Parts: sequence; C-alpha cells; structure tokens
Amino acid sequence: MAKSVTLPGGERVPALGQGTWFMGEQARRKADEVAALRAGIDLGLTLIDTAEMYGDGGAEMVVGEAVKGRRDAVFLVSKVYPHNASRAGVVAACERSLKRLATDRIDLYLLHWPGSHPLAETVAGFEALQAAGKIRHYGVSNFDADDMAALFAAGGGACAADQVLYNPARRGPEFDLFPLLGRHGIPIMAYSPIEQARLPRGGALGAVAKKHGVDPFQVALAWVMRRPDVIAIPKASRIAHVEANAAARDLALDADDLAAIDADFPPPRRKGALEML
Repeated sequence: MAKSVTLPGGERVPALGQGTWFMGEQARRKADEVAALRAGIDLGLTLIDTAEMYGDGGAEMVVGEAVKGRRDAVFLVSKVYPHNASRAGVVAACERSLKRLATDRIDLYLLHWPGSHPLAETVAGFEALQAAGKIRHYGVSNFDADDMAALFAAGGGACAADQVLYNPARRGPEFDLFPLLGRHGIPIMAYSPIEQARLPRGGALGAVAKKHGVDPFQVALAWVMRRPDVIAIPKASRIAHVEANAAARDLALDADDLAAIDADFPPPRRKGALEML
C-alpha cells in the first residue's frame, strides 16, 4: 500500500506527489509535461502541486490538461502570490487559477510566502473560498515558526499544511518548525526534495544507493518520506523520471543508512533562517 500522510481533518493524501515548478514555460514541452503528470497519476502520484507563479499560470494550464477527465482522482494544490493575498485579492486570484486549471475547486490552496497583506485578511479570503466551495483546505508555504505563530494569532488555526524547502542538505526546519507543526497536527510539504537534481550523487547518498541498487535521488526521496508527516513533491517532466520517483516509495532505509546520511548531512543544532529557493 502506498504511503500516505494525514491532514488535520483526517483526510489522507499520498506521501509522494508531483511538483510543477518550471512547467508551462515553453509550449514545445507541454505535451511531455502533460504526459509525465498523467503517468504519475497512473502510478498513484495523485497529489499535484502548482502555483499561479509557475510559468505565469502556464503550469496550472498544464495541470488542467493533465487532469482532464480524471479530476476526481487527483488532489490539487495551488498557491496564491503574497501580493494577491488581500481578502478580495485571494478570491480573485483563486478564480483565475480555477479557470486555468479547468476545475471548479482546488483541494488545498496555499499562501506562497509571507507578504505585506495582514494574515487575517488572507485567512478571511480563504474562508470565503471554502464557504463557496472553491477550495477545500487552505495552508501556507515558506512559513517559519514565527510566521506560523502569527498565522495562528490571525485566526489561521485551520491551516492544513506548510510547504517548505526540505531535503538532506536543507534540514533547518527540523530544529523548531517541524516540532511546532507536529504539535498542531499540520503536515509538511517538502519542495525540491532532491534539490532540483543538485544533491551530490556520491558520499552517503551514493553509498546507500549502491547498497540498495537504486539511484541516489531515490535515496533522497525515501529519506524525506521517512517521516510520517512529510509529503514530497518532486518535479519530473519526463515519464522515466516519474517512474524513478514512484519507485522510491518502496525503498526502506535502515538505521545504518540513516546514520550514514546524518554523518554527511548533520541535523541542525541551532535555529537558522528558513531557506527558500
């Protein structure tokens, strides 16, 4: 059975989804991108993450094409720009995203990063969209522990996820953000879980990969998914890469594997600024 993560309301979603950052930017690549997303859905990677920022809406259009005829099988995530996150702006931005996605609802709608609009206004916009049936859940992205405290103070206690940069080389959130989210039952969405294929292929990742007969990036994905509260959303625009990502679900890392990775990529010992790409 594929791994899953539980949202605060009890709904379960796949622990491994599909990201779309950099999709929708070149028309000549659209067919391959759509095919890759569809292949992922076939393999059970039915959580798809996108944003109005990606390709200036182009990625949402790619996703809309990919889920055509299969919308009910997919958990759609999209994100609103901070400068659009006033109460009325959130609603208007969501309507534009719905049109590009060719759907009547977004399953999880996130504030892309903290901005200048009061969080209470953003939350009010999210709640209005929920009441209208346009979104099912709302959450945030690139929010650190202090940002989450501000969100809760602004009435955002129904936050369903926080999407942050997380992979073996970017472990800062483990220090205080992950414990805070855990206390509130809020899962983490890990973007760039293989650092856009820039993680080292040697060292511990390479050694563990050789031991298991897999690719180092599959080890990195399995490492991210070792936690029961993390959803990994790697982007893959080719079917072969989607298939490799999906295979990482079956990779079980043992204590020796995890210790080797810790030696190369030590867990944080102090608070640091939340990293973003």
